[in-house]
Parts: sequence; structure tokens; C-alpha cells
Amino acid sequence: MPLDPASPLARLIDAPLRPGRVVWIGLRPARRAPMVAVETATLDASEGLIGDHYSSRTGGARHVTLIQAEHLDAIASYLGRDGLSPDLLRRNSVVAGINLAALKGRRFRLGSALLEATGECHPCSRMEEILGVGGYNSVRGHGGITARVVEGGGVGIGDALERLPTP
Repeated sequence: MPLDPASPLARLIDAPLRPGRVVWIGLRPARRAPMVAVETATLDASEGLIGDHYSSRTGGARHVTLIQAEHLDAIASYLGRDGLSPDLLRRNSVVAGINLAALKGRRFRLGSALLEATGECHPCSRMEEILGVGGYNSVRGHGGITARVVEGGGVGIGDALERLPTP
């Protein structure tokens, strides 16, 4: 059941949100291949993230995956590590300073591209292989979000991630 837009909870959910910023971008050139960190990337409404092997295979729902930089520290802590390289989680973009859960079902700008959050990005079974024992459960609830590209554009390190107002 959707929220009544006039309810106090709906107003809180729609309250202003400080923009985040892109701190890392990675492409998966092939299945199981190491991530390639890049300074800039191109997003296309029909192809998704250009250069990523998942780009057009997902029907749009998973054009781009994003994770919060703050969650990298949490996941590392659950694993007993001091830190965690973003490429290990195989997400396309790491952003800082914004709660990605606040983008649920919303449109947002990532650089000059317009995206729409499509769901949570749950961990895959490879997390146990990549991160070791407990890897899968360490990422649960902290894996970020998936998004589809509505309007193409470019994104680079330092660019803003800004949630758009509800229409």
C-alpha cells in the first residue's frame, strides 16, 4: 500500500537530502574478470554503462550498481579487516555522503545522466569466494542499489549524485 503523500512519514521521506559524490568508478569487462577502475564513464539509456559486460544484458533494471563508501568500512569491520578495496564488491560506482536507501523508487542524477533506482543490490555467492568465510553475510544489507539509465550522460570521479524531487 503506497504512502499517503500528505502523511508526516511521506513528508519526512521526501525531505531535502544532501547530495553525495562519486569516489570510485569500475567496469567489469568480462564475466569473472578483474574490475577496471576508471576516472570517467558513459551511461546510455539502452546499453547501460558502456564498457561493462552487464551493460545491455540486464533489460535495464541493473544498468548500474552503486554502493556507499561508508558501507565499505562496515563490511571490512564484519570481516575483521582494516579496509576493503571497492573492486572486490564488483559494484560500478562508490558514492560517499548520501544514504542510497533514500533513493528507493526515485530518480536521481549521477553526473549528467538521469537514473532511476530499481532495487537493492544483494550479494552474490562470489562474495564468499572473493572475501573469504563470512563474505556473503558481511555484504547482506550493505550491497548498495541497482539502477537503470533513463537519460544517458557522463559520470566522473567527484561528480554529484543528487536525488530529484518527486514529480
